Amino acid sequence: MYQINLQKPCTAYFIGIGGISMSGFAKLLHENGFTVRGSDSQESKITKHLASLGISIVYGQSSGNITKDIDFIVYTAAISPDNPEFIAAKQLNIPMLSRASMVGQVMKNYKNAIGISGTHGKTTTTSMLAHIFLAAGKDPTISVGGILDAIQGNIRIGHSENFITEACEYTNSFLEFFPTAEIILNIEADHLDFFKDIDDIRHSFYKYASLLSENGVLVINSEIPDYKEITAGLPCKVITFGLNREAEYSAADIAYNEKGQESFELVHNGIRTGDKIILNVGGEHNVSNALSVIALSLYYGISIEQIKEGLLSFNGTKRRFEVKGSFNGVTVIDDYAHHPTEIKATLQTAERFPHKHLWCVFQPHTYSRTKTFLKEFAEVLSQAENVVLADIYAAREADPGDISSVTLQEEIRKSGKEVYYFPSFGEIEDFLSKKCMNGDLLITIGAGNVVNIGEDLISK
Repeated sequence: MYQINLQKPCTAYFIGIGGISMSGFAKLLHENGFTVRGSDSQESKITKHLASLGISIVYGQSSGNITKDIDFIVYTAAISPDNPEFIAAKQLNIPMLSRASMVGQVMKNYKNAIGISGTHGKTTTTSMLAHIFLAAGKDPTISVGGILDAIQGNIRIGHSENFITEACEYTNSFLEFFPTAEIILNIEADHLDFFKDIDDIRHSFYKYASLLSENGVLVINSEIPDYKEITAGLPCKVITFGLNREAEYSAADIAYNEKGQESFELVHNGIRTGDKIILNVGGEHNVSNALSVIALSLYYGISIEQIKEGLLSFNGTKRRFEVKGSFNGVTVIDDYAHHPTEIKATLQTAERFPHKHLWCVFQPHTYSRTKTFLKEFAEVLSQAENVVLADIYAAREADPGDISSVTLQEEIRKSGKEVYYFPSFGEIEDFLSKKCMNGDLLITIGAGNVVNIGEDLISK
């Protein structure tokens, strides 16, 4: 496989350069002296920004864009083998790297290459760790799957030996990585359009953990069922965290303020340390996330005071329980949750947030996930005070014709819960503008474009 050497800049071409992750790494290579070019289907804020940096971008993909002077090509999973640029690259025998392979090759250039994985919480935890490393003056290079205010985007180019990135299990992308340190937050059934079942997923996480050498370190949640199956036979150091007292790092006296944000005392090997950790984000799941980054940061020799400072400075990332604004005295929050476990955590956090009545607008993400977790979605949503459903966000899938938001509505109603469904955002907004009252909390939930509903209501 082609090896990217940041000390030897050359010419790189990105097919689909306007994607959130692709654009970040295009910028990283550009700032390391590479000649970066690329293509995308249409102009966007992202491509305009890249162009302003001196990166050459063409719109529309054709074979003529691929020339012999290109040293390697990076392409996204959305690029099919019949893409004209893909075909031209093959004909010219130019080395080609998938996005995941490219990230893995970049990781090889760092002494401390940290990958944060798990079914849930990757973006938040990566952001927490980034804040700690920044507070400690570690000057890290950071790649996060959301927009983080502290780095004014999704990537930060540092000038140290530290690299922090999310490591996604979907299509086994993280098996292309070369980490020296890992966090595994949780392992649950998801992406069953790719994985066979939970055992298949666990096997992938085992293979991911097995990428670590004897000099590496794995920080893993001890609440993962039979987590020792994941760590069995690993040559690396293993550190556990969790809300159970069996973990090396756990929490005591978890408390919530008037906004639902937590504080807790750090416990190490069952002994209270006397260190009070204060978070600026809500939800018990974020206590667990914080414990994972505390454990890894202490391993790297970062002081507890710097850890406290970093965690306190973290106010969340875009689309992770993000307060968007208000309309008519109604607070609007948006959250990216799209798995039953994530929705449960989001709703628990919302319950602790000040409000009179809670309104939840859920947009299911992909037909396959909705069908697989239909009963689980219905069970968790039936616990919410008021539920409104939007149509399924198809994402990468075609409509199979046997699953819809009406199906989910009917499943929820089996519990005796009233639930509303409207086929258009306009109808949902009209309904909410009449139903939501001063002091209520409206939360939009989903990984699609459901965020637009809250933003539209705020702007009216």
